[in-house]
Amino acid sequence: MVPINATYRNPQNTRLLGALAARDSSTRLKAALAAGTQPAPEYIDALIERCAVEPDFFVRDMLTWALTRFPAQLTVPKLRAELRSERGQARSQALHTLSKIGDRDAWPAITRSLLCDADEEVARSAWRAAVVLVPDGEEHVLATELATQFGRGDREVRLSLSRAFVSLGEAAETVLEAAAANNDPEVRAHASATQRLLRDPDAGFDLAVDEAKRVVALGPGAEEANAC
Repeated sequence: MVPINATYRNPQNTRLLGALAARDSSTRLKAALAAGTQPAPEYIDALIERCAVEPDFFVRDMLTWALTRFPAQLTVPKLRAELRSERGQARSQALHTLSKIGDRDAWPAITRSLLCDADEEVARSAWRAAVVLVPDGEEHVLATELATQFGRGDREVRLSLSRAFVSLGEAAETVLEAAAANNDPEVRAHASATQRLLRDPDAGFDLAVDEAKRVVALGPGAEEANAC
């Protein structure tokens, strides 16, 4: 990482800041790359602001990379503030960037409201960030909170939640057992599929879901009968 010793004020930096909002996505990509290659503190606000509105996935990814090149003490407070934004993409990208920085001082900012955010992209980003930032010993508490989201959304949303549980490992097992006995068949199927992935992370999610739904449809004892 290039050390940051001072705030630079020169025409080159001014041009770079302007290029972050250029019409051409390749220009924006190059500007984000340059900002991360030679980071100057004056870039931070512009990078975070651009994250909130950038439509191109690859540019957003480069913006996040650029922000990881700065000292966490400069970026994390600003990213935490961004989690209160009314714009969903701002919250989602801030969470994504915090997960990449990996500074556990950001953990208190991963609130229940973010884990349950109505915007599915925000919620998915919050789940990913949470399993990275959760303090040692708090994994079971996090799993209990995440379990309230079982049965939510489409395939991609459910897969994201399952992957979060797999990342939590053994700390999630008892929570999954309880969810797999839930009265809601969608919750049971999702939790059961997640149990299968936890036992075999290389198993296909769709196959795990199909098998879990079959077991739920057949009722209690179906899984034991299938194992015989």
